[in-house]
Amino acid sequence: MFIIAGLGNPDRQYEGTRHNAGFDVIDRIAEKYNIAVDVRKHRAYIGKGVIEGQKVILAKPQTYMNLSGESIRSLIDYYKVDEEQELIVIYDDISLDVGQLRIRAKGSAGGHNGIKNIIAHLGTQVFPRIKIGVGEKPSKYDLADYVLGHFSKAERELMDEGYDRAVRAVELIVSDRMDEAMNEYNRKKKEEQ
Repeated sequence: MFIIAGLGNPDRQYEGTRHNAGFDVIDRIAEKYNIAVDVRKHRAYIGKGVIEGQKVILAKPQTYMNLSGESIRSLIDYYKVDEEQELIVIYDDISLDVGQLRIRAKGSAGGHNGIKNIIAHLGTQVFPRIKIGVGEKPSKYDLADYVLGHFSKAERELMDEGYDRAVRAVELIVSDRMDEAMNEYNRKKKEEQ
């Protein structure tokens, strides 16, 4: 069984913001696989389903981004999954171009407070993650204002493509094809053209 957790902030005011890219991917997966993510447990909205023959729990932690680890720790303990193999965390990354993916089997938080909190609660940096680029913060912007801001129309189109690629990456990872997912999606978009 896999726990696929998309990070974001609850509350309507955060819908569609850069920081909620993880939630948006979970919504895309839920729609494709007809999984209702509407049960409130472990400080998250969760839904159970099957992707590529694997049982999955889709999760949208409701703890606010900076406390995401509390919910994820609870989910891992309850469902007894191995975070190093059976947890996939999906989140926004300001160091990647809009819609670009970066898939990793482990790594540091890279300044992302949600990931920092997950690492603190799990006691390990080893867990699969899919980062979705939301673009670099303009120099005069406050970081919080930037990540809590909304995408332009052009950016939204790029993000939609990125969300679709993230769904495909999840399908590969749950099919035990992590290396293939990294090879496919860790290239810069310019190289693909």
